[in-house]
Amino acid sequence: MPNKTIYVSDEDLPLFKRAQELAGGSLSAAIGTALRRFVDVEEGREQGFGEVIVRVGVGVGRKQRFVGVLLAEWGRSMGDLVEVYRVYRSRSGKFVVHLKKSPTWRTGAAGEEEGDWLKGLMDWRSLLGIGEQTWSFTQGEARLEVVGTLEELAEKVPEDLYKMVAAVAEQPPVEDLDI
Repeated sequence: MPNKTIYVSDEDLPLFKRAQELAGGSLSAAIGTALRRFVDVEEGREQGFGEVIVRVGVGVGRKQRFVGVLLAEWGRSMGDLVEVYRVYRSRSGKFVVHLKKSPTWRTGAAGEEEGDWLKGLMDWRSLLGIGEQTWSFTQGEARLEVVGTLEELAEKVPEDLYKMVAAVAEQPPVEDLDI
């Protein structure tokens, strides 16, 4: 294996030491991993892609990161729920669907069944906030799905969003003009 000499300033020594610890003792592995990530992001940026970080899971969940470009965003509200879809194209040409659902809150008079809102309107005590009340909360959630083709995408998103994505999917993220 060829040897390379890297000069490190005194102020960066703690950073290199920590990187070596995180890489299991191999500074070479840490540098290689960092450089691969750097090259991937920068080559993607030259092609019009950017780093995308999204949250997935229930509530706060966790973060997932990839290199892509946003093709379309679409949302809808249904009563007390909001859904937001974002469709990205990854550098490898796959479609990435990020679906985010809002938290939901429900309130009503005690003993009132869900969907019995008319009865709730007739109960003047519940309208004034007098008497027993019930409430419920459901955490919001988000998920990420990756598909390889437009046909697979059609099964994962609403029809209106699919049409938007299909219209722009074949356009290059960056078009170089010779002007």
